[in-house]
Amino acid sequence: MAFQLDSRENPKVKHFVKLLSSGKYRQEQGLFAIEGARLCMDALQSGIPIAELFYTQEAVKKYSAIITALEQKASKSYQISDGIAKKMGDTAHPQGVFCTCKMLDKPDDLVTIGTDSRILAMENIQDPANLGAMLRTAEAVGIGRAICSAGCCDIYHPKVLRASMGAVFRLPVRREENLPETLEKLTQMGILTMAAVPDASAKPVTSLHFDTGAVAVIGNEGNGLTKETIEACKVQVTIPMKGRAESLNASMAACILMWEMLR
Repeated sequence: MAFQLDSRENPKVKHFVKLLSSGKYRQEQGLFAIEGARLCMDALQSGIPIAELFYTQEAVKKYSAIITALEQKASKSYQISDGIAKKMGDTAHPQGVFCTCKMLDKPDDLVTIGTDSRILAMENIQDPANLGAMLRTAEAVGIGRAICSAGCCDIYHPKVLRASMGAVFRLPVRREENLPETLEKLTQMGILTMAAVPDASAKPVTSLHFDTGAVAVIGNEGNGLTKETIEACKVQVTIPMKGRAESLNASMAACILMWEMLR
């Protein structure tokens, strides 16, 4: 049974809006917010615990089956007005379906990583759309897991969730406080660690043979990888390029490297 919320100033509404806007608040609460019928359903089908469901009467007409499925699993459900939906929405035209969900517990110790694993590692990626696109591609091509440095944007940022098309819910993602140290450990395990750099002296990724596990490490959109992370990797690789462009967008570079690892 859904309760009725009539005020934009209701604490439940303010709580949801703060979950959307503040990574610090998400960490404190152990919750994150989702907007949109499809993404909410993705979370449900991926086994994400649904804490609260919010929906408008208009949304029931369009997404009846989705809302019914969500309501069966949500701890609490609320019907809201179109005005409240506009306040809660992070997009220009909210669909009127929102969820708060419990964060995933993904400790995933390094010892559980197989030596034949294909991994994407990202250092200090700041654009949520880039991070989400990388995770979406990683899942699509068959990458086994992803690693984010402490300097990456929050994987539960609403733009990451949308850009990843739900990949955040399904792909094992580790957050590492010390990425160079982690890469050194992976190298010791026999996994090929590759620092992606826009340097003609680096090895073309197309010349490598991936007979064992491998990690492609992508750096910050503007500054690339840090010196410490490059030095922690076994090899520096580059993507052969023609024309006058000096480098590729971070998510595009990640896409090509992941494809080569799995080709």
